[in-house]
Amino acid sequence: MPYEKMEAIRLGAVKYDLETKKMDFFDQFIKPKNSDPLSEFCKTLTGIHDEQLANAHDFKSVFDHFIHWIGGVKKARYFSWSTSDLSRLKFDSILHAIPPRTVRKIENNYIDFQATFKKRVAKRNVSVEDALSLYYLPFIGEAHNPMYDAYNTLRIYLAFLNQSIESDIIMLKQFIFNDENDLSLYNLKDLNFFLAQELVKDSSILSEQLRDLYRLKDVKKLVKPLKRMAEKYQNIVVNRSGLFTEENIVSAEIIITLYGEILSQYEEHLLYQSKIVMFHDHLLKPLKQMIGEPTL
Repeated sequence: MPYEKMEAIRLGAVKYDLETKKMDFFDQFIKPKNSDPLSEFCKTLTGIHDEQLANAHDFKSVFDHFIHWIGGVKKARYFSWSTSDLSRLKFDSILHAIPPRTVRKIENNYIDFQATFKKRVAKRNVSVEDALSLYYLPFIGEAHNPMYDAYNTLRIYLAFLNQSIESDIIMLKQFIFNDENDLSLYNLKDLNFFLAQELVKDSSILSEQLRDLYRLKDVKKLVKPLKRMAEKYQNIVVNRSGLFTEENIVSAEIIITLYGEILSQYEEHLLYQSKIVMFHDHLLKPLKQMIGEPTL
């Protein structure tokens, strides 16, 4: 069945109050418009059977109850693991005549927390189970139950929010060190020493690759690896843990700034259809100072 013709058959969520820490749960079956029996695949995956849907309310009724349970559609922020829930909501809202403005209000406050977690901790898209395991947390509840999926997503969010040191240690392992060692066993001084080594190593590679004069098409080839390196160290600059020395933060900023300036110059030369790009010496000076190379 095409995705747009599928229907939601269960709505599950967890409501968490940031001030009171109070948690509330929502879990309701939905009777679909399509009266065909559920497929064996669906029943095996979700554990839902036709008889559970027979006396359930339709989507609009369940959704209205959900909005009432939230306490007003504009008063909440909506977190989910990927954008699939939002996509599903959009299709079902059309099928069941939910006002578009209601969906827009949700979309405006919608956060794909999987994307945030990828950017700040894991480097790649990971499952809820794998994200939990990074904090040594087990999955709680039934697999493929939307309420438990929401609850476990909340647990990842709270670990990310409240365990900033652990989050940055996981980030170091995923983004920078790429090894199997348990970084939590290292003291703060050791972590910063190894991080400084990585920064110098990458900066030395950059210094060897960069020169004053380039053909425009060669700068394009240079921008992509520079972007990856800037993203690699972005979390050092925006860290919440206070783990990193000021020297390492400044070194990371040098690489990120270098990428931004080279990208800006590339886009400017591209706009004017230039064939040659000449970089000013000031671009490379901070990089050379960082790795101890002589500068004019």
